[in-house]
Amino acid sequence: MKEPVHIGGSPSAAPDLQDLLHDVALGDQDAFASVYDAVVGPVLGVARAVLRDRAQSEEVAQEVLVEVWRTAPRYRPERGSPLNWILTLAHRRAVDRVRSVEAAAARDTKAALLAHQPVYDEVTEQVETRLEQEQVRRCLRTLTALQRQSVTLAYYRGLTYREVAEALALPLGTVKTRLRDGLIRLRDCLGVTA
Repeated sequence: MKEPVHIGGSPSAAPDLQDLLHDVALGDQDAFASVYDAVVGPVLGVARAVLRDRAQSEEVAQEVLVEVWRTAPRYRPERGSPLNWILTLAHRRAVDRVRSVEAAAARDTKAALLAHQPVYDEVTEQVETRLEQEQVRRCLRTLTALQRQSVTLAYYRGLTYREVAEALALPLGTVKTRLRDGLIRLRDCLGVTA
């Protein structure tokens, strides 16, 4: 079996991340610099894979490495390798950033929709309602007395055709005809198209 060839001299031993992380937990800045150099590429890669934005990926990578500095004492070797722990932090932070950006976009969209809703003008609404009521009263005055009585009993008092017929002491068919004719005249007077 061939031995690996190393250009530029003897192979340097890769730093043991677990030992370095232990030293970082004790506040060793040089150990942190070594951890930083060893993991910055993979951390940036995970962030970039989730975020797909270079600037945000760099921000997340920076935040993760600061978190490694602050939380190194929480690392537990029995739960996995130091690199996996750090990359898990990176993935979680990147996902949190995506959720934060999406929530901000949703808030902006909602605010924009609220800003574009027409303002309710209560005075205009009241004036329009009064004008409509006056127009209906005017049109009711154009009906014959018998039509107006039938329409008023049926639509303003809520009586059924049969109850209107009983109240006016008229046959049911006559009441239905008066109501139909009265409603046609009201429709024409109000300018309602069928």
